[in-house]
Amino acid sequence: MMFGDPIFLLSLFAVFCFIGIWVYQVLYDTLTDQSQQLIYIAGFSSTLVGIYRIFVNAGDLGVVLLIGSIVCLIILLVGVIQKNSLLKTTGKGWFVPVFLIFVLRTFAYEPYQIPSGSMIPGLNVGDFILVNKHSYGLKINRIGDTFALTADPDYGDVVVFIPPHVNVPYIKRLIGKPGDIIGYLNKKIYVNGVPLDQELISITGEETFLKEIFKNSERTIRIVGGSSSYPEEFKVPVNHYFVMGDNRDNSSDSRYWGFVPRENFMGTGELIFMTWKCWTCLPSFERAGFIK
Repeated sequence: MMFGDPIFLLSLFAVFCFIGIWVYQVLYDTLTDQSQQLIYIAGFSSTLVGIYRIFVNAGDLGVVLLIGSIVCLIILLVGVIQKNSLLKTTGKGWFVPVFLIFVLRTFAYEPYQIPSGSMIPGLNVGDFILVNKHSYGLKINRIGDTFALTADPDYGDVVVFIPPHVNVPYIKRLIGKPGDIIGYLNKKIYVNGVPLDQELISITGEETFLKEIFKNSERTIRIVGGSSSYPEEFKVPVNHYFVMGDNRDNSSDSRYWGFVPRENFMGTGELIFMTWKCWTCLPSFERAGFIK
């Protein structure tokens, strides 16, 4: 958790201190070019450290953007109350873009990069996708209840969520709803005793690609090796969901770490807009398109 990280908290405290010093010097007309430059450099450095710690801890940038919006609004209001043009101009100039970014990332769409091959062949490592943050309702935090436009996840959705065992966003396929009994035998899924229809697409070496059909949705899945697998059965509890990766033999999912609570869903994967496999590679747009 980023708010349990002392380095992040220290960087956040430093940013607040530098902002406070700058506002004080502006109000009392003691701000010099040299002190302003020092404040900018120190504040920018502290901000970079904080952003780095957010990514290290897989933190929620939306919460930080909300805090930044509030700080910018306070500077704007202080400028209005004190009739200080510099504070008003600076506060307004920062508040508008920061707040717009916060609204877009929190309630509309957020970009993510696919880090693993658990959703092959639909999603590959290095794919950049847009996540629809309002698919299941509006909320500010990653984990928590929605406050408007609430909707329930459906079979076949490509869902983005926080799993119960780590505070890192995962992306999987929704297989089971509350009350369902999910079976997995010979690499085939059974929902309440009914097997999902499968059609062979191709076999390449040990790889087999199948079209899987269920509840008017279809997707391509990948299995490796023979058809044998240990029989497994899972009863989905109330307010929880069962998810699996399309790359069935190479996916960490509900078979291993359990069910996903309803409040942990962040949205659905909607669109691949770019593929960028490594920093030394050029971005590719060949896979751009809607996620099935």
